[in-house]
Amino acid sequence: MSTSAAGRSPTAGLEHLILCGLGSSGDVHPFVGLGRELVRRGYRVTVLAAGYFRDLVERAGLGFVDPWPEADFRDTIRDERIWHPLRGPRTIIDRAVRPLLEPVHRIIVERQTAGATLVVGSSLAFGARVAQESHGIPLVTVHLSPALFRSSFETARLPGLFVHVGPAWFRRAQWRLVDGLVADPAICPWLNAFRSRFGLRPARRIWGEWMHSPLAVLGMFPEWFAPPQPDWPPRTQLTGFPLYSEEGVVEPSAADAEWVEAERPLVFTPGSANVFGHAFFAAAADACRRLGRPGLLLTRFPEQVPRALPPGVRHCDFLPFRWLLRRAAALVHHGGIGSASQALAAGVPQLIMPLAFDQFDNAARIERLGVGGSLVPRRFTGPAVARILDDLCGDAAVHGRCAAVAARLAGDDGLVQAADGVERAWIAHTTGRP
Repeated sequence: MSTSAAGRSPTAGLEHLILCGLGSSGDVHPFVGLGRELVRRGYRVTVLAAGYFRDLVERAGLGFVDPWPEADFRDTIRDERIWHPLRGPRTIIDRAVRPLLEPVHRIIVERQTAGATLVVGSSLAFGARVAQESHGIPLVTVHLSPALFRSSFETARLPGLFVHVGPAWFRRAQWRLVDGLVADPAICPWLNAFRSRFGLRPARRIWGEWMHSPLAVLGMFPEWFAPPQPDWPPRTQLTGFPLYSEEGVVEPSAADAEWVEAERPLVFTPGSANVFGHAFFAAAADACRRLGRPGLLLTRFPEQVPRALPPGVRHCDFLPFRWLLRRAAALVHHGGIGSASQALAAGVPQLIMPLAFDQFDNAARIERLGVGGSLVPRRFTGPAVARILDDLCGDAAVHGRCAAVAARLAGDDGLVQAADGVERAWIAHTTGRP
């Protein structure tokens, strides 16, 4: 093994890391960024992700395995139920989590080297969690947003639930109902059937307890964004935001760079995996027209973009957010934690149209920080977007708060902190000491 760029050797005994970044770009980007940092430290890294991301991962210098090559990522995201606030989680479980259980488990077991491999798995990498139980392969669980942490104290805002209000007993009662009536019935039958192949006893409270690795859990956000709660999983470490968005792989063209630098546009994206953003982009274009301001519409699925755009509004497939948002006037997006954190780091106001999953909670946290606002989809119209953006962009107090948050993040490198957490987990695994 080579020494890292920091001039030290990799952690003793650890040679290979398998990173399970299952999901869309917002889920995969942090694992690519983490993988690049781990390679810099001298480790061999293999990323498990949908085949759609092969080019990105390999151009980033990482090994790649598609655990489900017969599936088409584009076909999966064309299921409109994914974006429903209540049906979305069950749709993801049925369409992606359950089918990936066996292949992810099998690939990890086949590719690990006993005593030299550590797995880092995203929240839904259930196959990695079973491999930890069935074969003793050490696992670090990564949660990208606070909404993945259940609590009876300060907790997330989740669609269809009121776990963020009322006394602790009321919140605990809701979680028991979620487990008993929704989450466990949807997951336990097929998960425990698979686990039984390896002689494992049935698991329960999947979402609240089982999904977290007992070795280590990394929350990829800073403590000031979501303070740890007394009933979060043991051995939880917060590492800061993983601010990576294809830097070193995708660079702006000269024409795009010149235009962005000159125009400082409003930037709009409904999510990297959203193919139902027609109304979002229509409202975005209309808002730019009303404001007389330039706008940049980002999507790799351009069929959503209106054919006729107002002067000064253009479409682009993708630009690295870390570069782009420092040259933007504001970001309008769906509330994904990756987009929200990049806007925080860039010090620009943001307007969020939350759809499902953790997006409502992220939007609430952005509003509490005083650096943005939100609109539910039915109210996300050109006039409403224009009005809120005009207020946000013209408010000196908002800009002051944005600058203060950006300054807080300026000295943080969440990917370095996450890599440190991974190495600490390996030491805990090999020594038996937390």
